[in-house]
Amino acid sequence: MRPIIRIENLGKQYTIGTRRASYQTLRDSLADVARAPLRWLRGERSSSEDTIWALKDINLEVRPGEVVGIIGRNGAGKSTLLKVLSRITEPTTGRVELFGRVGSLLEVGTGFHPELTGRENIYLNGAILGMRRREIARHFDAIVAFAEVDQFLDTPVKHYSSGMYMRLAFAVAAHLEPEILVVDEVLAVGDLPFQQKCLNRMKTMTASGVTVLLVSHNMAAIQTCCSRVIVLHAGRVSADGEAVDVIETFQQDNWNDPTDYRGADVSRNDSVEDVRLVAFQMFAADGATTKTLKFSDPVRIRIDLHANRRIDSPMIVFGIKRADGTIICNFTNWYDNFRIDYIDGFCSLEGWLPPLRLIPGCYEIHALVWHWGGGHLSGDMTRSTPLASRMFGHFQVVGPPLHNHDGVFQVPAEKWRFSRGLRVAEHSSMTAQSVNDIFNEVELLQSWQSNSIAPGIPYTDPSVLHNQTGKSENSS
Repeated sequence: MRPIIRIENLGKQYTIGTRRASYQTLRDSLADVARAPLRWLRGERSSSEDTIWALKDINLEVRPGEVVGIIGRNGAGKSTLLKVLSRITEPTTGRVELFGRVGSLLEVGTGFHPELTGRENIYLNGAILGMRRREIARHFDAIVAFAEVDQFLDTPVKHYSSGMYMRLAFAVAAHLEPEILVVDEVLAVGDLPFQQKCLNRMKTMTASGVTVLLVSHNMAAIQTCCSRVIVLHAGRVSADGEAVDVIETFQQDNWNDPTDYRGADVSRNDSVEDVRLVAFQMFAADGATTKTLKFSDPVRIRIDLHANRRIDSPMIVFGIKRADGTIICNFTNWYDNFRIDYIDGFCSLEGWLPPLRLIPGCYEIHALVWHWGGGHLSGDMTRSTPLASRMFGHFQVVGPPLHNHDGVFQVPAEKWRFSRGLRVAEHSSMTAQSVNDIFNEVELLQSWQSNSIAPGIPYTDPSVLHNQTGKSENSS
């Protein structure tokens, strides 16, 4: 299959630290020519040589229908790459081949005129993005409904908030129906419901075969939307592969970067004075070390640490975070009232955990050491800092096709009872595998959908209905 985007030896160079030269007379120009050999002998370099490569030796191919996330630290060249692909900036070296219509959303409000109304800017912005007037008119109502700015439609956009700007700009780009959609971190200014709305729209577009390039620092959004992730570092491709693996490596590298102090929050850094967290291991049910767990399987963990002095009654924590930073849960000896007398030198703590019925996805591993009770005993969690804190990469949960709309975890109920008049149906034969079983009934679900019958979870055996007097009768 021919790629829809082909990039070969792409480079973009910028001149930095220079000012535009003032107009010179003929005499000034001749004097500069005469002085040039002297400057060369003294080793003086022309200011025009102060350059930087924002992109260097980029070679990529993107297939039709792929959703590719582009991540990297600030200044890595992500936005420059998208500007080149959108034909806003010309490359210095190499070439880019695009085999499809491109829609781009690079900056909030791009193409908007502050004195024009929202209605007028829809047509203006649509024209800049390549839409015909008839096409804009056909999608106009959908654009307004998606942007949620209908009551401000005839108000000049200079009075809009940044969120309103973004909603309107994304709505136009999302309804452009391009073959290639380029999006650069514009979701950062939207509220959470609208961010989710935008992500759902992009999923709908990709399901119809649209190729999406998404730049974002939101690893949860990248992981949710993208099957492939590219990491840029200093203008070069440093990693390219499956989203989960690349994100884990990227976050681990950046977390352990000694130059990244992340402000003054010492809870994010290992303490070399008292305690050092050395290693973390996770074991599957068969005892093998793993970073991939099956949904509802039990798990064992081990935390290795080294204390440079005796610390009495430590609280050791295994914490789980989602990729968006949401704390899912913590396991700690303090919660379970397991008092460790003290730590000194090399020590380890093992924990046998219940089945982790987390929604399938990628989760961060965090280990921490506190004094007994941590901030719970002091009554001020915000001012309390651990003795040591370290992130140990990620682990992945695989299983039934649950997603974020299903919550954070799934636990079966102990019993169900349904009443209709005098009839009562009970169900208590669910197991840990019930959710897997119901998702495996593909043929039954398809049959229900084709007959326009609402799907549900069938009883394990035929329902026995009991009336209120205690008699039982088979349901009909």
